[in-house]
Amino acid sequence: MKTASAIRSVAAAGLLALAAGQAVAGEARVAVASNFSSAVEAIAERFKAATDHEVTLVFGSTGKHYAQIHNGAPFDAFFAADVKRPRLLEKEGVAVPGSRFTYAVGRIVLWSPKEGYVDPEGRVLEGGGFRHLAIANPRLAPYGKAAEEVLRGRGLWDTLRGRTVRGENIGQAFQFVKSGSAELGFVAYSQIKRPNRRTEGSLWAPPRSSYSPIEQQAVLLNENEAARAFMAFVKGPEATAIIQGFGYGTPAADQ
Repeated sequence: MKTASAIRSVAAAGLLALAAGQAVAGEARVAVASNFSSAVEAIAERFKAATDHEVTLVFGSTGKHYAQIHNGAPFDAFFAADVKRPRLLEKEGVAVPGSRFTYAVGRIVLWSPKEGYVDPEGRVLEGGGFRHLAIANPRLAPYGKAAEEVLRGRGLWDTLRGRTVRGENIGQAFQFVKSGSAELGFVAYSQIKRPNRRTEGSLWAPPRSSYSPIEQQAVLLNENEAARAFMAFVKGPEATAIIQGFGYGTPAADQ
């Protein structure tokens, strides 16, 4: 009898320990805009080391993620490349009320991996000595919309439309340029900026006034402990330093 009682006690202790472990270490599935991939991977690594929570990151265009979430995709949080989609999810009752916040302010650049190819004023666009200009799809990706605004502001949208190759998202647009499929393209600054490293190739940074602010917001989709903890971590000083190191502005710094 004593032996059976002892076994039950050990089993109960094991179940309690397992339950405690599950309470400490949870899992979250997070949809993330393509431009934020490198930064969020670095943040998730630090987050896991600090909390033991597991975060699965799924990258894609903001427009496509929104459609998937709207149709019931099993994400616990959404890091978009704009304000519009998180706000819509909140309005539609899909997001957790009061969870929406700005985590980064994006910057767009005209970039080529070739040194000296893109001049500091972006006049290479007027010169037209290239076959293909890569941009993200303006209908799906805020960075693509920003590229369109820059080109329209310079009176080049109609002139260059026949030379543009459009990626579904900014990640695909970047790959077009990096692989040489396009000689140059509008990419997110965060895709070529790395902490404490020289930026490769050549670039032109359009004036901030030439395109709508790329304010990037996140929203919680489910009351998931790991997802809520991750979002809180992103707001903290360690994650903020990482975000700035990858070339983003942050709300406090851009005020």
